[in-house]
Amino acid sequence: MLRATLLLSLALLAGCATTPQSRDGTAGYDFGLSLQDKEANPRLQQDLVIAAVTAPAWMENTGIYYRLAYQDASRPQAYALSRWVMPPAALLSQRLRASVARANKAAVFTPADGARADYTLRLELEEFSQVFDAADKSRAVVQLRASLIRNRGVVAQQGFSVERAAATPNAEGGVQALIAASDAAGNSLIDWLAANMKK
Repeated sequence: MLRATLLLSLALLAGCATTPQSRDGTAGYDFGLSLQDKEANPRLQQDLVIAAVTAPAWMENTGIYYRLAYQDASRPQAYALSRWVMPPAALLSQRLRASVARANKAAVFTPADGARADYTLRLELEEFSQVFDAADKSRAVVQLRASLIRNRGVVAQQGFSVERAAATPNAEGGVQALIAASDAAGNSLIDWLAANMKK
């Protein structure tokens, strides 16, 4: 009886430690929880509209993509049993908007809010994948292009490219590295906005 109870407890703990799966066995991932409090010393001081991140057509789905650089880096492939809960561009839109809002003393809006602001930020996601340099070695690659617009004119444009090593050569390692790379790209984006958004 004691052994059966112990085995049941271990099984329950193992179930809690794994990624939630759908009925077909597919694991779903998002970017996890993000901080909600404002920064103590906000770097941004201007109202800002942030448009939804756009992405190439091949990324407009929930696939977690990887590339085998040691075989053919030009061929993105998706994990069979792991998915994002939304397309990466949508997840990145939420994450970046939250990060910018925390760093902004003023307000952050979406185009759907109908609010007017001096500045609008547009972001294009160019790459969002796990790149394998060898079968047991991979890194996350996040590439973004940002356009800051004021009064319908482009104030500045900047490309951001961030890489982070994956701890494990699988979907879970790729997801964690992609989240870390996205957050690092967000910090660089905020620094860039602070340098270019003037009153």
